[in-house]
Amino acid sequence: MLRRNSPSAEAATAVPYDQCPAKTWQTNQGDICLGRTVPEHCLIVGTIAQKLVEHYPAALSNKLFPAGSPLAAAAHDLGKVSPTFFAKLYQAAGRELPFKATVSPQLEKNWGGHAGVSQVAAEGLGLPVFVPEILGQHHGFTPPVSGTRAEDDIFGGPAWQQERKHLVDELSQRLGMSWPTIDSDAQARLIAGLTSVADWIGSGSWFEDPNQPWQPNIKKALDDAGWHSPAYKPGQSFSDVFGFTARPAQQQLIDAVQGPGVYTLEAPMGLGKTEAALYAAYQALAAGHARGIYFALPTQLTSNKIYERFNQFLSAILTAETPKHSRLLHSGAWLVETAMGQEGEPGHSWFAPAKRGLLAPFAVGTLDQALMAAMNVRHGFVRAFGLAGKVVILDEVHTYDAYTSTLLDALITLLRQLHCTVIILTATLNQSRRTQLLQAPLQSAAYPLITALPNDGPVQELAVATEVDNAVVTITLQQKTEPTVEEALRRASLGQQVLWIENTVAEAQQVYLLLAARAREINVGCGLLHSRFTPEDRNRNEATWVALFGKDGWPERSQQGRILVGTQVLEQSLDIDADFLVSRFAPTDMLLQRLGRLWRHGETPRHPSALRESWLLAPGLNSAITAPYTAFGHSASVYAPYILCRSLAVWQDRTIVLLPADIRPLIDATYDEQNDSDAMMRWRNELEYGNSRRKGRQALAQLARIGLASGGKTLSDNQTQTRYSELDNVEVLLLRSIEPLAEGGCQLTLLNGDRHTIPGSRHLLNKRQWRELSATLMRQVVTINPQNAPSSTATDSLKKLGLGHCFYLGRPEYDEAVLRLVLVNEDDTLQGLFGATAHQEQILEYRQDLGYRSLKQEGM
Repeated sequence: MLRRNSPSAEAATAVPYDQCPAKTWQTNQGDICLGRTVPEHCLIVGTIAQKLVEHYPAALSNKLFPAGSPLAAAAHDLGKVSPTFFAKLYQAAGRELPFKATVSPQLEKNWGGHAGVSQVAAEGLGLPVFVPEILGQHHGFTPPVSGTRAEDDIFGGPAWQQERKHLVDELSQRLGMSWPTIDSDAQARLIAGLTSVADWIGSGSWFEDPNQPWQPNIKKALDDAGWHSPAYKPGQSFSDVFGFTARPAQQQLIDAVQGPGVYTLEAPMGLGKTEAALYAAYQALAAGHARGIYFALPTQLTSNKIYERFNQFLSAILTAETPKHSRLLHSGAWLVETAMGQEGEPGHSWFAPAKRGLLAPFAVGTLDQALMAAMNVRHGFVRAFGLAGKVVILDEVHTYDAYTSTLLDALITLLRQLHCTVIILTATLNQSRRTQLLQAPLQSAAYPLITALPNDGPVQELAVATEVDNAVVTITLQQKTEPTVEEALRRASLGQQVLWIENTVAEAQQVYLLLAARAREINVGCGLLHSRFTPEDRNRNEATWVALFGKDGWPERSQQGRILVGTQVLEQSLDIDADFLVSRFAPTDMLLQRLGRLWRHGETPRHPSALRESWLLAPGLNSAITAPYTAFGHSASVYAPYILCRSLAVWQDRTIVLLPADIRPLIDATYDEQNDSDAMMRWRNELEYGNSRRKGRQALAQLARIGLASGGKTLSDNQTQTRYSELDNVEVLLLRSIEPLAEGGCQLTLLNGDRHTIPGSRHLLNKRQWRELSATLMRQVVTINPQNAPSSTATDSLKKLGLGHCFYLGRPEYDEAVLRLVLVNEDDTLQGLFGATAHQEQILEYRQDLGYRSLKQEGM
């Protein structure tokens, strides 16, 4: 328990607040010196916060930010006026303390560092509700300050608290504002995010040298961080933007989106939902109702083709004068071209492209990153700030599992409070799930359907007029893989383009190995796409195969038959078109999504032998109900056995499917309540209540509710998940070789043979050089579940190699780094650092055509 008046924390003589340093800084010679004072740094951050608010359209900023919000941001480092923090910086700079009291900087960890002092001091000054918590959380988490008071000796006693009061008085006077009145948890999260981002930018290289005036650098720092107000071309029509006239269904959505609110478009695959949502977003941006777009994909893997489509859209709506930072969407380019300040530099957690994209004016990212805006994950409020006031497009929303559904409901509620325009695109959503998402009474069973719930109006359900004819798809359920392999090869040998989708990476790799060698023998192309490639290899594979199966590949389509094998990434957000589809059995909504990649466009050139047909690899219904984990194999670990059995019962007697006419009936038949047999009740109970291997829906929903932010509380990001699994994924850096340098750092060789040097000291490269090097190394990383990942490496070992300058290795108190490092041998097997075994029980491999895989060692 923390003792408020511990003798070891004897109150020190108060140093005037304007003589307290906020930072140290490193000269070009590597010397550590005292940096800017606390008042200077606080004024920098408050001024940046003012400018950030001004970047919002006026109508939005007035609704989002209460008067005085920048003052809260400015006061974030109030706690640096304290004896322990003062002593820490003086010791770091080799300076002698100006007071005699014994002060140990090590004590700071007991109350979360200076941020904890900021919160306690703000409470002691009686600052308005939410403000103390905002100050305390500006490093991303709630400090442990329960039971402490601002005038306790550990914080310097009354004399130091008086100096802190003088500081806030000066900040209020210099900024010309009073404290904000914050009226909701959502607004508190927004201002907490504003505070952290302003602090990151204000702690960047533009403000390091205390001998230079800081005022001229505010705009430069904001420009460097990518904060611009994009300019939009006025009066662009749908055809100006996309090159064709909007279909009636697209126009209905465009007309329905009237300001911030929640809008859903339920329509069949291939109807142009994405274009309709993007044009509605353009109208919102041009009218000043929104300040950017976040396009959230359902999988944890984003596609380069989405970036390309989005950039084409931006080129059509942005003026030539709009800075290039607004156009750079892909992670590597944006990482190099923008500098988000201290926390966004290489080696810190927010250098990660998935996180940084939330702060970009326009970005494609994953749903997971958006979900964390509504959770008590570390810096979740920064995500909320990044999304506030934007058009948030949620693509391919399905009937998610209970865990993600609870989070998605909470996210949509938060986004409405943050005056976002939320557009939900789906082909396969049942009515009860739609009702939950919008939290409004809904009646219509029409399909296609638009549901509009503007913030300032009543809910509307609008049946969509569509001229799409029903397509007849022939369905064959096949229990064995071997004859399906033969059929895929036969059709490809005739010149057809075959798509094969598996539910797990391991099964996709196995199928690819079965097909690839034989395909070469008969001059059939064969490719593989999944999430366990490095970004560099995946980008190359995707550029080739998505182009060949898309419109860009039409001229080459007749040259060769092809088979593309992949996982769920192929079923969503990609405009690919197959002649024949093979799919491992999956829930109904996923199967329908996959069928949307079969004969997608009527004008696609096809071999005369091609038929609109799909084979589904599925067990018999009776065996599935009796033993689903055996019958469905690994798929039963990805999808709930009850949902798989319900889906199989719906599909088992199907020989044809009419699309889109059968979409709503198939979804309803799968997910509507019904009386189950005794055998099915077992799997339904498992779905609800779980078993020894997996948690049930009720427990998962409760976990999600525990994870939700409430009352301004936050936890570390390693304690929260957006998709339920027993284990988090880890990042693995793949290299060809690495050689330590005597002076620290290393020389390393990438898989493509390129060599790079990582210096042991940060001052040996400038900030842009570090960003370029880090972005290059991030393209050599693959994300793996821990059970198949290499053994962990000690954090100190990676720091000595200089990798802590490029990658976030975890919290300082962690002994093991969150990053794993392995070397790829000439035979494609992996080994650990300095000859260590990569995994004790598995053989790990990496191939550029196959990706990362794990094989059990014989005898294990």
